[in-house]
Amino acid sequence: MKLNRYLFLFAITLIACQSAFSQQDPQFTEYMLNPIVINPAIAGTRGVTSISGLHRSQWIGLDGAPTTQTLNFDASPARKIGIGLSIVNDEIGNGTQQQTDVDAVFSYLLPVSEQGTLALGVNAGGNWLNVDFTQLVNYGVETNLPNIDQKFSPTVGVGAYYYTEKYFVGLSAPSLLETDHFDNSGQGTSYVARERMNFYLLSGAVFEMNRDLKLRPAILAKAVSGAPLQVDLTASLLFNEKFSFGLAYRVDAAVSALFGFQISEKILAGLAYDAETTELGSTEFNDGSFEVFLRYDFLNRFRKKPSTNFF
Repeated sequence: MKLNRYLFLFAITLIACQSAFSQQDPQFTEYMLNPIVINPAIAGTRGVTSISGLHRSQWIGLDGAPTTQTLNFDASPARKIGIGLSIVNDEIGNGTQQQTDVDAVFSYLLPVSEQGTLALGVNAGGNWLNVDFTQLVNYGVETNLPNIDQKFSPTVGVGAYYYTEKYFVGLSAPSLLETDHFDNSGQGTSYVARERMNFYLLSGAVFEMNRDLKLRPAILAKAVSGAPLQVDLTASLLFNEKFSFGLAYRVDAAVSALFGFQISEKILAGLAYDAETTELGSTEFNDGSFEVFLRYDFLNRFRKKPSTNFF
């Protein structure tokens, strides 16, 4: 038991320190249901007003493992305009690192052909980051790093998204500002945390197998300086526009199962489970990662249902 305690304390230290020295955006398995977090151009493309929330618990069983919550608002107040609000809260190490991003989102939808629409988007807001290494000391882990109070930095991002009824592709960088936090050296350059630009490529398609069954493959690639390229491959089946089941593979990291249920015309629920394929996944502390998603659509007499097969 004593050895196990040291193992998970060491894991907490690695998680917190790696996140603090090179900030990365949180990861999601249900990225198809949470798209404006990674690409502001997608706001308004469904053609309805909606509010959605997601909770992710990563590496269940590992004390201090990451947890993430999102709250999103998405609307199309005019035919070619999309607006939104994205809130993302991320915590690692039982309060060792807490990060909250709040962004207002705007997109302009430009029809470029009879079938296709090009959306261009921008997001702007702020990031609140708090890193407190006294939490590690409370666990018996000594560090030479300073105790740090909460800091604020502005965020600006851009995205482009092209879609038809059959396929889509999007490119985005939701945070263009590489902010350096907590310069406590007094001379030279010494930073505890550095906000990096994250670049995303999102693409997918819809294939009608028959009247009641659709196949929806998708890919998400994420690149950030100082970290390996992350690629998620997903394929889901949609039955009668009501139930969906899918499998996903995060290259060299995890395999996932995804479930979706259209509870009513306005309410969609989603659930995802990740099983790690790394060495961490074989430990007794890690029971996988879970995501729960819920969305409510405010349908109106002008738009009876969303105009896209993807989200």
